[in-house]
Parts: sequence; C-alpha cells; structure tokens
Amino acid sequence: MLIKTPHAEIYAYTGGKDFDPNQPTVVFIHGVLNDHSVWVLQSRYLAHHGYNVLAIDLPGHCKSSGDAPSSVEEAAEHIIAMLDALGIERATIVGHSWGSLITLEVAHQAPKRLNHAVLVGTAAPMKVSPVLIENSINNPLEALRMINVFSRASLCAPPSVMGPGTWTFGAGLALGKRVLASNKEVNLFHRGFVACDRYTGAEAAAQALTCPTLFILGKQDQMTPAKAAKGLIGLARQTQSPVEVVELDVGHNQMSEDPDGTLQALFGFLKRHPAATPLAQPTSP
Repeated sequence: MLIKTPHAEIYAYTGGKDFDPNQPTVVFIHGVLNDHSVWVLQSRYLAHHGYNVLAIDLPGHCKSSGDAPSSVEEAAEHIIAMLDALGIERATIVGHSWGSLITLEVAHQAPKRLNHAVLVGTAAPMKVSPVLIENSINNPLEALRMINVFSRASLCAPPSVMGPGTWTFGAGLALGKRVLASNKEVNLFHRGFVACDRYTGAEAAAQALTCPTLFILGKQDQMTPAKAAKGLIGLARQTQSPVEVVELDVGHNQMSEDPDGTLQALFGFLKRHPAATPLAQPTSP
C-alpha cells in the first residue's frame, strides 16, 4: 500500500488485508537500516486478528519515496501526515529502537492521535558510539557487522521469525546492505544514527504520555540495554496512564530473536487496554 503525503509517498505493508476504517489501526516503525519486513510475524498476525496494520518503510527507505528524515522530530511529522492522509483519528504506534523515539515524539506532538504507545528496544538518551557514527560514513560494512554482533544475544539463535535454520546474523547483514543501497543520495546509516544520538526530547515526551504504554526490552540487549530505559519507564509511570514492561531474554532484535514472545506481549497488551473510539474516519471520496 502506498500512502501519499505532502512530502513523501510512504509504503506500508498491510499483512495482506485491505484497510477497514471500522477496525483499530496499528502502525509499525522500524529502526536504523531496517524496513517494514522486521515486523513480518507481528504485523501479519494482527492483520488477521481484527486490526489494520501499517508496517512502514520510513521516507527515503526502500519502497518509500521522499527525503529520509534527518531527525526524530521530522520522522514523527511524517507519521502524523500519514495518519492524516488516511483519515485515521487514533492509532497504536509501535516503534523499535530509532522507531521507539519516533513513537515517543508522535505522542508528544499529537497526543490525541495515539491509542497506545509500544516502545521496543528503547533508551534515553539513545547515544551512539562515535566509532559507529564514524564507521557509518567511512566503513559502513564494518559498522553494519558491528551492530549485528552487538544487537544479538547469540550468533546461533534458535528458530526465529524466518523459520528453522535461518542464519539471523547473515539475514541482518543482508537487510542492512539492502536498505543502505536503496538510497543513492543519502547515507541512511549515518543519518539514522545521528538522529538517534541528537534526540533530546524523550524524557519530555514520556512525561506527557496520555495513552497506555508498553515497553518491550531485551535482557541481553547491548545496543539499548534494558537499564537505559528505566528513566523513561519511571517518567511514564508518573502519568495517569497504564504502563507495562516486558523483558525478554534476547538482544536488540526482539522481533526476530523472540518473535512469539514479542507478539504475545503486544497482543496481550492491546487486549488488556482496548482502543478508544472512534478509531478512524474514512478518507473523503
């Protein structure tokens, strides 16, 4: 599905289902050098269990046109523009890593647009090693190898979202290379890392949350350690909205290292906190 907004045409994987304005909508936002495919199990399951699914490629990434966002704030504006284009009044926003910061910023800029916020592999501040930032420009393949090592609890992971025998480390490398090659004008690696590193609005956004919020963290995550989310969790719990925390025994790739655990955490959370109505408004003819 391609969604035209004022500044981009955003691709969204819908799980094989047509958009139904009478159903709640879940938007999935990927992290740096990822795309919509990292959510394949979770998005497809929800699409077949009563939800509209929009697992997107951020602008300038893979199947989406437009300039790749250079800041978390800019990326959040694209998400809000996408909701506007589809006439979606309220949605659940699920973000991984960089996507989790974008989710927080959407909640900050447009709090009345969220039914739920789901933050996967999040941290604040989300500082990036200067070595990684430098290598993302001068030696991107080495930087890609580094983050795929740091991101995983094991290089010999058990059967994952892609099926038994899948080499998750190799798959991660291949995905990163494909996403990097999808934009010939912008180094998506460097731009995404810098956006994460420079974002300072996470704490303010957490304090302003007005919707149920779920944190899905990895106990063995070296990129965004679970302890780095404690400040955000504490601030979110000071609001009047429900907050839940799930820690999985995985690294930074929760969706592929424990796809079932990630799905169970998400689906259970949505069922415990039903979406507010109205859920969506159809676009004008």
